[in-house]
Amino acid sequence: MCIRDRYCYNEDEAKKYSNCTRIIEIQSILAERCLELLGLEEDNALLLDVGCGSGLSGDVLTENGHHWIGLDISRPMMNVAVERELEGDLYENDVGQGFHFRPGVFDGAISVSAIQWLCVAGKKADNPYKRIGTFFKSLYNCLRSGAKAALQFYPENSEQIDMLTLAALKAGFTGGVLVDYPHSTKAKKFYLVVTAGDEDITKRKIVQMVGKTGNEDEIEEQKDCLLYTSDAADDLLCVDLGGRRIIKKK
Repeated sequence: MCIRDRYCYNEDEAKKYSNCTRIIEIQSILAERCLELLGLEEDNALLLDVGCGSGLSGDVLTENGHHWIGLDISRPMMNVAVERELEGDLYENDVGQGFHFRPGVFDGAISVSAIQWLCVAGKKADNPYKRIGTFFKSLYNCLRSGAKAALQFYPENSEQIDMLTLAALKAGFTGGVLVDYPHSTKAKKFYLVVTAGDEDITKRKIVQMVGKTGNEDEIEEQKDCLLYTSDAADDLLCVDLGGRRIIKKK
């Protein structure tokens, strides 16, 4: 719920979106998956919800015993969230311009269907690369060491995946792009799952992982297929392998 909502959602549309049974179901499922990927060992964590919209994903965090703070750029969506009397705290914020919390205050962060809008210039003065970099720097700063962020997004193309993952790497994160149901056009979901706290730049690496496949007989698989390295952030040396851009070390 980022740049698009500023221009496309008025008060009535925000209410219709938030009351749609199908949308509520989808948002809840995605939020549950993000929470699962955080791997929290205890309840009562303080979590950041990036692009919280009307609070559908925040409901999931509350139901699982966590406290949360939500950020969103859309005033109509935030108004609906206030009307719903959510448990979380809400801040109207353009995450592409950064946000400021006490360093290391959050135990984790989630985002559902939001960060892809950082790749789009909502107005002529917007620089997507700068906005994405500012977002990840702010996110890294407010997460405690070892905390994870699970960010579900809908990339339009491989370039947007590159933009987001390389910015996360540059900000100091390690982790990977996890794909659920990779062989399904409709069910495929992308998650950028990253961890804060690794100060050794030589160890920073973004890997691609395969998550849920839809086959109950298959064990969840995580393939250490090297997708990005610290060298990649410098020279973007890449090769096309099976229709997927692979960043390689020299």
